[in-house]
Amino acid sequence: MSTPRRRLLILDDDAGVVDFLRESLDARGYEAVGRTSPEEALALFEREPFDLVITDVEMPRMRGTEVLEALLTRKPGQLVVLITAFGSVELAVAAVKAGACDFVTKPFNIDALVLTLERAFRERQLRREIVRLRAAVPGDTPGGLVARSPAMQKALEVSRRAARSDATVLLTGETGTGKSALARFIHESSPRRAQPFLQLNCAALPSGLAESELFGARRGAYTDAREDRAGVFVSAGGGTLFLDEVGELSLEVQAKLLQALETGRVRPLGSSTEAPVRARVLAATNQPLEVLLREGRFRADLYYRLNVIRIEVPPLRERREDLLPLVDFFLGRLGEQQQREVLGVSATAMKRLLAHAWPGNVRELANLLERAVALADHDTLVPEDFDLPGGGDGGLASLLDRASGEAAPLEEVERAYVRRVVEAQGGNKAAAARILGINRRTLYRKLDLEE
Repeated sequence: MSTPRRRLLILDDDAGVVDFLRESLDARGYEAVGRTSPEEALALFEREPFDLVITDVEMPRMRGTEVLEALLTRKPGQLVVLITAFGSVELAVAAVKAGACDFVTKPFNIDALVLTLERAFRERQLRREIVRLRAAVPGDTPGGLVARSPAMQKALEVSRRAARSDATVLLTGETGTGKSALARFIHESSPRRAQPFLQLNCAALPSGLAESELFGARRGAYTDAREDRAGVFVSAGGGTLFLDEVGELSLEVQAKLLQALETGRVRPLGSSTEAPVRARVLAATNQPLEVLLREGRFRADLYYRLNVIRIEVPPLRERREDLLPLVDFFLGRLGEQQQREVLGVSATAMKRLLAHAWPGNVRELANLLERAVALADHDTLVPEDFDLPGGGDGGLASLLDRASGEAAPLEEVERAYVRRVVEAQGGNKAAAARILGINRRTLYRKLDLEE
């Protein structure tokens, strides 16, 4: 199977130069198309894909630098090589700084031009390979967690030490910070790594079924219990059981969970015998359990039993050093999943990402990048590709712009931001929750609404 020829678009106001380049490059294995009008060339560029554009710098109706700007606006990351007379080399150098990949001076040798083109293609391939390698080795741990920031490095160091023991671990932090990933890292760093890792989201358990999911049930123990089922405590074997959103369990189930942790045994629903528990237990919550304790919604004895080793997972806004490597990781993974070549994020877009508050944390970042990659038709993402709320009536801005002595509480700023996202989605709370990377229950809680 032959390799497709690379498509080139040639723009020069001199028809003789266009014909010479087109014929010479066609003879060297390229598929070259030429135009003498910048308007016609840009119109063609919008209709058809080109691997590289060659444009003259000095043209009467539109300078090559203007063409360059138009090309990069339409397709960020587009390869552009400039042709310049000797006297306008400084202009060409400025254009390279503005995004062109290289330039050649007139009069030029066609072989030298081909070398310039191939160098541009090799550099682009190298950038793609760097993205691929970053995805393959995304972070600083075997689990792919990124920890360049001091806050995340501290969480990882405590996790490494916790992995050596069988003590229960309580992971705390906002929704979407990566508590599940850290729990898996603890498991994979522990002597139990060859055994199962089971995760149960306590917030997603149907009402009345939490006990059977945790401890198992015998056939006929409840309606629709047509066969015996093992709960996650038994199914985890000698591995690790991760209970996410443990604060959502009812007080009744909390009492039985405490008993299982203290005795190392569970009794399935409808059974008269107990089964031994060999799994290590990790738990996580995005709610301050101390508040739930004061409100009588969480048992103090279970709290102390879970809180043997506590690890605070920092929010993304407190780990800005991790943002760029996280973007690299997600873009590399998304490129493979969606069969897309995504080279990265423009400097302007990255500046906007760094300025964002990230109330949905890492999960929000992952969702935002997934949407951008799916909808973008270019290989370098720009600010317009990101569905970040902006503008508005200044409600959020007024909170952020208060004098330092009157700064709004974080909870108030977060609630205002969540409201803005909901408004941007036309009141669709399910869509807003997906963008923020939180579940509907958490969204309602942040808005102080009844579900």
